[in-house]
Amino acid sequence: MKFTTLAAPAARRALFVSVLLLAACTPNPTKVAAQEPGADTACALDGMVLRDFPGPKAQIQFAEGKPDFYCDLMELFAVVLGAEQKRVVAGMYVQDMSKADWDHPSGNWIEARSAFYVTGSRKQGSMGPTFGAFATLQGAQDFAAAQGGKVLRFEQISRDMVSMGGSAAHDNAMSH
Repeated sequence: MKFTTLAAPAARRALFVSVLLLAACTPNPTKVAAQEPGADTACALDGMVLRDFPGPKAQIQFAEGKPDFYCDLMELFAVVLGAEQKRVVAGMYVQDMSKADWDHPSGNWIEARSAFYVTGSRKQGSMGPTFGAFATLQGAQDFAAAQGGKVLRFEQISRDMVSMGGSAAHDNAMSH
């Protein structure tokens, strides 16, 4: 009986160590870092060179390989919210426009799901009206006060707010 009592803590420790080792060896797709696109990096949807256009850019890091870059946040949301999107996403990033220059953005990548977005502003992206992305609520509110628009979280953006025809679908609630 004492053998069973002594063996139980050892068995629990062995199980715990096994679980830790398994977790350490299992790839974690959420730990993929953003990459800076090169001077000739093209948009995954339309082939436009990212650096040739104003406004925030986006990227999706897929579990199976290299990232897809997008020259406009409308494109990011069209892909993410599209029914045809089946690939495993390991990371999704947008540029923090409170730190990046709108006309020539570079760097300042933030996790897309934690960003604050401004929709309905006067600022244009590569495809016309677009969303602005911000790391902080204050940054988004400051932008909306200066450029118009409404602040939303990632999960509040719906497919009907995204237009790939060069304009954002706006309803009256989206304007200041």
